[in-house]
Amino acid sequence: MWPNISAAHFLLTGFPGLEAAHHWISIPFFAVYISVLLGNGTLLYLIKDDHSLHEPMYYFLAMLAGTDLMVTLTTMPTVMGVLWMNHRQISHGACFLQAYFIHSLSIVESGVLLAMAYDRFIAIRTPLRYNSILTNSRVMKVGLGVLMRGFLSLVPPIVPLYWFPYCRSHVLSHAFCLHQDVMKLACADITFNRVYPVILVALTFFLDALIILFSYILILKTVMGIASGEERAKALNTCVSHISCVLVFYITVIGLTFIHRFGKHAPRVIHITMSYVYFLFPPFMNPIIYSIKTKQIQRNIICLFSMHRRA
Repeated sequence: MWPNISAAHFLLTGFPGLEAAHHWISIPFFAVYISVLLGNGTLLYLIKDDHSLHEPMYYFLAMLAGTDLMVTLTTMPTVMGVLWMNHRQISHGACFLQAYFIHSLSIVESGVLLAMAYDRFIAIRTPLRYNSILTNSRVMKVGLGVLMRGFLSLVPPIVPLYWFPYCRSHVLSHAFCLHQDVMKLACADITFNRVYPVILVALTFFLDALIILFSYILILKTVMGIASGEERAKALNTCVSHISCVLVFYITVIGLTFIHRFGKHAPRVIHITMSYVYFLFPPFMNPIIYSIKTKQIQRNIICLFSMHRRA
């Protein structure tokens, strides 16, 4: 039996001071959510449906799209509930579960981007051995490892939340639950919950970013060794989509970190807006980037729409 589950519910917060405009604010949010669901859903459908896309690069892209879909479906119900119906109450159990999925999926996304960098590294460094190195079973093992790292690493800081007493304010600062937000409301020793996430971020986001950077230094070194300028451009072009997704993801991570660390005097609405940018911008941009820069996906999207038009 979990303690504190029957205690007073937590209260989610939309945009403080702009409650009267929540209905208007909900319109762009709903449009972005629908775009994310359609964009990533379409990518998953195309990769599943077209056998020419049954390659490691596209399997990793499917993992990225799946992760983006799950992040969106995790935050969407509470965000739209607050903006549409001012439904602010959330039970402790539901809140902790939402925080668990939000943070786990962020680490999964970072891991998928790292796996995609490994895929590009193998494709450019050893193209002749690409299919023998990145077999379907190996891609599955990498995917499983990325999922397990994300979902297991978040168990230690989330489980104590169930046991903490909450005798302070029950008001959260976002329209979704975050570990650091809930943790501050606990009337208990939260030293472990303060220290563990810092170490976790260093060993996941920071380490992943360093390995991705290092892999691209080696890719660049290999590409510069190619004699033909046309071949060089072709090799680099296969990396553009992934580099763009990496930049979108890590720039939002860095932006959010800077706002939290150094923006103590910034208006609260800036902090809240930056959190939404972090959770919505990468899932919104990733399908756009890949549909613009990847010829096969672009061709499949055109075929899909022309088939619907004929039907």
